[in-house]
Amino acid sequence: MDNTNNSAAPLIAARELTFEVGGSAGRVNILRGVSLDIGEGEAVGIVGPSGSGKTSLLMLLAGLERATTGTLHVAGRDLSALGEDALARFRREEVGIVFQSFHLVPTMTAVENVAMPLEFAGDPAAFTRAEAALRSVGLGHRLTHYPGQLSGGEQQRVAVARAFVANPRLILADEPTGNLDRATGLSVMDLLFDLRVKFGTTLILITHDPALAARCERQIHIEDGLIASDSLTLPVAAE
Repeated sequence: MDNTNNSAAPLIAARELTFEVGGSAGRVNILRGVSLDIGEGEAVGIVGPSGSGKTSLLMLLAGLERATTGTLHVAGRDLSALGEDALARFRREEVGIVFQSFHLVPTMTAVENVAMPLEFAGDPAAFTRAEAALRSVGLGHRLTHYPGQLSGGEQQRVAVARAFVANPRLILADEPTGNLDRATGLSVMDLLFDLRVKFGTTLILITHDPALAARCERQIHIEDGLIASDSLTLPVAAE
């Protein structure tokens, strides 16, 4: 079922997306015709079994992979028409990504990691903004610490600060609590949802945890490369 958002200009508009990868056994169909609209400010949980295509969809939305067929517009850009440099600018300007494994540069301090996307964009206030972002996630006392000196929860908070520092319109979170214990994971998710409300950011959350998905007002279930269900729900607060 395609439960699309009816706004005049959705932030994300995908039509019949397919994604194939090559392997020793030939071509493998990961996504087999995904269509959806996601509006500004929505919080969408994407769930489904391992191998169903959830992360592949996120990679397409981030412009980190290209769809095999179909059309994909994100934040007014036709991603299929963008070259690599334009895709890199698109990610810097419009998208923040939080991965399960943090993806911090180990030889850079917390503030350097957060400032990095702003530096690439030529922002002269990169470090001032990065410091403010780290303070907003409770890490003002960890500015000069390296990832190896931080706990898993602190590293993910750095990753969240980096994702939000450029005020993107879209946050993509792929199993952001997968490497954290339950209490730490809940704390990180509270932070993620609080920042999403504060900035009015669209959030797409990939998770195996039904309780986390239930915190979103919309849930999309992907199975075997297709949308099996797409429903609006009443968000459930964290316990």
